[in-house]
Amino acid sequence: MKKAVIYTQRVELIERYQERRDCADQKIPLFLEACGYVPIPVPNIISELDKFMETIKPAGVLLTGGNSLAKYGGDAPERDVMEYQLIREAIIKKIPIYGFCRGMQIVLDYFGCELKNVQGHVAVKHHVDGEWGSMEVNSYHNQACVEIKAPLQIMARSDDGVIEAAAYPEKNMIVTMWHPEREMPFQKTDIARVRNLFECAETEKQ
Repeated sequence: MKKAVIYTQRVELIERYQERRDCADQKIPLFLEACGYVPIPVPNIISELDKFMETIKPAGVLLTGGNSLAKYGGDAPERDVMEYQLIREAIIKKIPIYGFCRGMQIVLDYFGCELKNVQGHVAVKHHVDGEWGSMEVNSYHNQACVEIKAPLQIMARSDDGVIEAAAYPEKNMIVTMWHPEREMPFQKTDIARVRNLFECAETEKQ
């Protein structure tokens, strides 16, 4: 039986209906399915996240893109609160985490790394290099880090020095600034990295 992976959603403000809606690009669950998992969204307003996770028993957590953090001008503070709690719960329960774009930003912030405004990183492709090798990736962000703190380790930088990927191996956590779901077809390297992260964590539990 396939295992589940829970993924976070962006908050959209619909003024016409005076609603705050949780939503996600349909390519996100498609990417998780391509990785071999059942995708399950988690709401941004949830009173008992620990019970939600205990019921689902996810093989992994995916922190997705969209919405700047509230402290950097974003308008979805409820998402910040929920994702902070989600990171804490995942660490406690030894559930691996993969975060991309905003998902990387929330992890960086969680570990006390300050984000900076960056130029030339929105809707472009650029080169990155580091522990994961040299590659061309997409970019859709205007905030990032140029330095990070332990226990996070730098995995890739862009040519202008922006950190594009990081990891916390002891906690089965990786983050990237690029969006794996926006590559069509999905990149085999992204799928393999996610599978390896989640499957290795499951093996360690057994």
